[in-house]
Amino acid sequence: MLYVGLLAVVVIGFLLYMWKVAHENNVLYHQLTLQGEQEKVRLFFISDTHLRKINKKMIMQLEGHFDAVIIGGDFADRRTPISRIHENLKLLTSIGPTYFVWGNNDREVGEERLKDVFQTHHVQIIVNDAVQLPAKNRFWLSAIEDTTIKEHSFDKAFAKVGEHDLVVFIAHNPGVFAKVRAKFRADLMMGGHLHGGQIRFGPYGVHPNGSYRERDGVMTLVSNGYGTTLLPLRLGAKPQCHVIDIDILSK
Repeated sequence: MLYVGLLAVVVIGFLLYMWKVAHENNVLYHQLTLQGEQEKVRLFFISDTHLRKINKKMIMQLEGHFDAVIIGGDFADRRTPISRIHENLKLLTSIGPTYFVWGNNDREVGEERLKDVFQTHHVQIIVNDAVQLPAKNRFWLSAIEDTTIKEHSFDKAFAKVGEHDLVVFIAHNPGVFAKVRAKFRADLMMGGHLHGGQIRFGPYGVHPNGSYRERDGVMTLVSNGYGTTLLPLRLGAKPQCHVIDIDILSK
């Protein structure tokens, strides 16, 4: 019985640790240098919030204004109360103009219902399209529909983008990035969806851990995401959101 009791204590302690990790507020900072008319562009990226409440203190500690706040999909799922979606959007829209890309779970809330909430908070949805930021340079946010929907189109997402324009491509599922690199030019790609595997044992996980690195000549951000699916637990794949500071230097 003593050993059973000790085992129970260890298991409960381990679960509490994973719960604690899952509720951390980690903001990762990334740098990117591009060529064009000299200016600075600042982006905030968050994905896979799901049921989680965004931490107000984390948002308030972010310095300065953002040119774009990008929600990379799975902002909500069937578990998420509408009141929480409103609360989370109030925080995100307070730091900059906010854009949303569909994930595979968002429509569980009800597509029209979620669209109405976004409209209330002046959040722009990008679907198989590109939106130009009000910057000196022709700077685009390009995004596709969630890949579980047949109507996603890479061609439409890049139709407005000129040969020498600057472009950030966003897709909830980073599995499409190789296809984009093969046919189109982007300066930065961003996605989530994989949660870094959410629970990892050392280097082993269902999916690769998140990263910000160059892939085939394109800087690529794959986020572990901010929330969790199913169990509110994480191990070896910490939750994260991202600040991307882009320095555009004269050619």
